[in-house]
Amino acid sequence: MLNHLLIIGCGNMGGAMLAGWLAAGEDPARFAVLDPALPEAPEGVALYRDAAEVPRAHDAVLLGFKPQQLGALGPGLQELNEGRTVCSLLAGITRAQLAAAFPTASAHIRVMPNLAARINKSPVILCEAGLGEAARTAAFALFDTLGSAVLLADEAQFDLVTALAGSGPGFVYRFIDALAGAAVDLGLDEQTAASLALATVEGAAALAAASDVGPATLADRVASPGGMTREGLNVLDEGAALRRLLADTLRATRDKGAALSKGS
Repeated sequence: MLNHLLIIGCGNMGGAMLAGWLAAGEDPARFAVLDPALPEAPEGVALYRDAAEVPRAHDAVLLGFKPQQLGALGPGLQELNEGRTVCSLLAGITRAQLAAAFPTASAHIRVMPNLAARINKSPVILCEAGLGEAARTAAFALFDTLGSAVLLADEAQFDLVTALAGSGPGFVYRFIDALAGAAVDLGLDEQTAASLALATVEGAAALAAASDVGPATLADRVASPGGMTREGLNVLDEGAALRRLLADTLRATRDKGAALSKGS
């Protein structure tokens, strides 16, 4: 039922999720961490350096190490996963692979948030096998605390939604940096360019989230016919240049998930 969660490997993503849960008011005693490299855990969260030290109080685990480490680490984690729900952040690793790695687990859930989980603003994609209705509701509620949970029925789409919602912030950050860099190239000082680019994207995203119309309509509302914004949009829109670039970006990211699944 995910009443007590053991996080195995608390790096950037696992750490962001833990911070988000605690910021939302979850009891620190609900969580424990197994990570030999983590300097310290948040106050009230138990930290273990070795699997042998971990008491068997948890009813679920969250795998937060690198997907390439599953083969090496999996055998030593069998007892910690036995009879428990296994939640996996391992990009590209399918439910079938999780079931093969941890055959005595009671259920397997693929989970994909992004780093905005730290501030409870992340979409969290869930794709599960083996949960009953009550356990599914409990899992959804826990992950929904980090922003907005989405249950994905078709696992074949998981790598694509990972590319969009999991990797997406990286692409947005690159856009912000490029927007500021372009202004610098045209003569603006770096500090002003960086500040204005970040504030512009922040405000635009907040307005889009609160609006009753889509981003395409909002873009047209900014752009007066024959005006400055329209001239810039013409560059982005010519030959669907921006959309094609992002399709290539998402495709490459999605396909890497398949490669990770095969151990590449």
